[in-house]
Amino acid sequence: MKRLRVLAIMHEDLVPPVRLTGGNPRTAEWKTEYDVVTTLRELGHEVNPLGVRRDLGVLLAAVEQWKPDIVFNLLEEFDGRATYDQHVVSYLELLGVPYTGCNPRGLMLARDKSLTKKLLAFHHVPVPAFSVCPLGRPVRRPKGLGFPLIVKSVSEEASLGISQASIVMEERKLRERVGFVHASVGTDALIEQFIDGREFYVGVLGNSQLTVLPIWEMDFRNMPEDARRIATERVKWSLKYQDKYGITSREAGDLSEFQAARIRQLAKQAYGILGLNGYARIDFRMDQDGNVFVLEANPNPQIARDEDFADSAKRAGMPYAELIQRAVEMGLQWRRTQAA
Repeated sequence: MKRLRVLAIMHEDLVPPVRLTGGNPRTAEWKTEYDVVTTLRELGHEVNPLGVRRDLGVLLAAVEQWKPDIVFNLLEEFDGRATYDQHVVSYLELLGVPYTGCNPRGLMLARDKSLTKKLLAFHHVPVPAFSVCPLGRPVRRPKGLGFPLIVKSVSEEASLGISQASIVMEERKLRERVGFVHASVGTDALIEQFIDGREFYVGVLGNSQLTVLPIWEMDFRNMPEDARRIATERVKWSLKYQDKYGITSREAGDLSEFQAARIRQLAKQAYGILGLNGYARIDFRMDQDGNVFVLEANPNPQIARDEDFADSAKRAGMPYAELIQRAVEMGLQWRRTQAA
């Protein structure tokens, strides 16, 4: 394996320490960044972690002075905006530097959940019925969009702003929740048909030839009886809450061959329709009758060790170091493909 110079870009607050002086890296905010950087070094690569917040000048300087073979992209935002990460990738393309993960067009299409659903629906991929309430506009619910509904940001990730209160059963609560998204999250609000059932995550890797990882499921079984089974912000990120209610993710069981094949096929289809490459996670819900709906696509998902994506890859026979190396190789291959 060729030794590469890898510039790992990340939010400046998440640059991991050079040496651990205490604490547990498994619970640190910079867990993903630590896992990726240390694994790249274990693979024999020369790694330069670079913190980026709102100044692309630091990126330009690092590229010109250090001359990396590839940039490992761990940015999930730029200047506090999730939808700006696509512009950083566009900048790397202008500089002619290979990078890991998704291309700018794929990021743009997938970051807008409304646009994602429109594109998928056009290609007959099942998605929940939905409507968008633009920032600052009054709520107008289409007549065909009945309760229960779930309200969330049209562009933010990681379940930001999603709680049990996000599921609404009446007009007054709908208006309140849309107002919350507008005021607290600061984006347009997505009003979506709530699919009561199971939640699945499917990892996909590749540029043209795709690998679909085993279907993963969020296990909500031990949550309080009166709680809706949804991936709220607390469910996803609070270790204390996860431990209290035994919330885990695991390989999906009890799926028929037809259901599993259907989910895998839809994952590949969504990945292709949105023009994704590198690696992504496609999220699904299955209702009580076994009908499957694509919720959203997540390019450049959480890639920390022992998280959903890495666990699914490991189940497919791809240890963590191999997953990270493959992300690098796909980034280099994408650059060669684009230049051809």
